[in-house]
Amino acid sequence: METTQQDVAHGSRLNAYTALILATLAMIVCFMSWSNFAPLAAQVGTMFHLSVASRTLLLATPVLLGSIARIPVGILSDKYGGKKVYIILMIFILIPLFMIPRVHSFGMLLFAALLVGMAGTSFAVGVSYASVWFPKEQQGLALGIVSMGNMGNAVAALTLPYISKSHGFTAVYNFLMILTVVIGVIFAIFCKEMSTNPNKTMGEALSVAKESSTWYLSLFYFLTFGLFVAFTNLTPLFLTGMFNYSQVTAGLYAALFAGVCTIIRPVGGFMADKMRPMMLLQWVFVAIIAFAILIMVSFKSQPLFIAGIVLVGLAAGVGNGVVFKMVPYVSQGNTGAVTGFVGAMGGLGGFFPPLVIGWIKEWTGSYELGIGLLVLTGVICLFALWHHFIRGDARIVK
Repeated sequence: METTQQDVAHGSRLNAYTALILATLAMIVCFMSWSNFAPLAAQVGTMFHLSVASRTLLLATPVLLGSIARIPVGILSDKYGGKKVYIILMIFILIPLFMIPRVHSFGMLLFAALLVGMAGTSFAVGVSYASVWFPKEQQGLALGIVSMGNMGNAVAALTLPYISKSHGFTAVYNFLMILTVVIGVIFAIFCKEMSTNPNKTMGEALSVAKESSTWYLSLFYFLTFGLFVAFTNLTPLFLTGMFNYSQVTAGLYAALFAGVCTIIRPVGGFMADKMRPMMLLQWVFVAIIAFAILIMVSFKSQPLFIAGIVLVGLAAGVGNGVVFKMVPYVSQGNTGAVTGFVGAMGGLGGFFPPLVIGWIKEWTGSYELGIGLLVLTGVICLFALWHHFIRGDARIVK
């Protein structure tokens, strides 16, 4: 039987949708491992007798490697293929997942936390792998969908405390390892490898660093995605420490924040299709500043505090969608590299706040000044946006 053009097109669409769905599911599983400590922070803190500063250091450590390594991992995905890199990544993170419940010192726990941070590089792999299967006019939607793999933070916050309470601490990591193996096998069987350019040099891949828009988008993502990571990790700490919530209930609120941030992200991308993206981003930054101020003044009011957390999550989620709508336009053919740079800065935006807020809490006895630095970061991003894109009318917004 002859293969018709319609059959080829159908097969191509099937490969594209399979790649998109499984890349998103794989990212959800990887993000569950990446954020495993946040919903269990109170329990781990008790097990290892950790201070607030030590707890926030533990929460921040996986974010560090998961952020910095996005750059080389994104480049490797473009060069050798996202399927290969994704499978290798999922095999690697089994190592720290096996280690975590078996270590007996805080130093070894930090080392395992650093290694499990590699799970955060799944963002660069997923975006690079999924986006190439779709034409340019559909890449915004594809990027928005695959980026919903961030939902892994919310799934972790919903499930891991229950598993730990019902079956014990070790069961959490057995569950994560089984889940990782299952999705890895499914991914290996059903996904096709993307088209690659193995002859691309490292210099060509890193050429995106010469584009000023790469760094401006990185700054903006430092704020918007950094908010997502930092507050997903910090919300259980805030609620258990200030309002005496149980670990399970605090995890539910952390899941609410992560879910709001993630679900609204494709809406931000869709809105950016209809409006001038950087004008939309201007209002996102204004909203983040306003809602961060609400959080800063509501540490003694539970309803206002939770309202501030949810509202800043909505604003950050829209901002994430707007920023990544612009990624394919920075450098064609280097989506993985641009994603690596921008995603790395976003991850670092989630690394520093827990550390800084933890240190400030130790020094001053309160969290307010730490949230004040978030407000300052929002003001800096708003000025940079106005200076480069709105007043400067940079090419990327055309």
